[in-house]
Amino acid sequence: MIRLENLLFAFHSPAIDLLYWRDIKQTGIMFGSILLLLFSLTQFSVVSVIAYLALAALSATISFRIYKSVLQAVQKTDEGHPFKNYLEMEMSLSQEQIQKYTDCLQSYVNSTVKELRRLFLVQDLVDSLKFAVLMWLLTYVGALFNGLTLLIMAVVSMFTLPVVYDKYQVCKKV
Repeated sequence: MIRLENLLFAFHSPAIDLLYWRDIKQTGIMFGSILLLLFSLTQFSVVSVIAYLALAALSATISFRIYKSVLQAVQKTDEGHPFKNYLEMEMSLSQEQIQKYTDCLQSYVNSTVKELRRLFLVQDLVDSLKFAVLMWLLTYVGALFNGLTLLIMAVVSMFTLPVVYDKYQVCKKV
């Protein structure tokens, strides 16, 4: 029996660990934060959500910095800036990394454009008709759900279906 984990060979092990809830705390935080972000996008614009997230992060870091400064003044210690290690970290992409990512993106875009050209210009009639039927079906899906609802359903499915499949599959390998 083929396990779902074997089908997800393209994902790295940390992604598999998240989807299979192997570290419940880490997966719960990731799942909850993604859902919170998506649900907040249903109520507010993207700009508002980004601004609220930035304000929340800034409020937390300012509060922590003030707390550490007061604590240092009361205890008369000289610990320095609480975020000194993070401020000194090198956070830049090398030219090689940027080139690698752009090359990868370029190959995906080129293959997608090539395939769309093949479908829209009817190189193969059967494939173009299949694509037309798919697009027609998607018009009905789009009429029932908006994109954000579909994204929420996809995220919930990503975090629940692998666990349910693994738990209730008929033939388990021991």
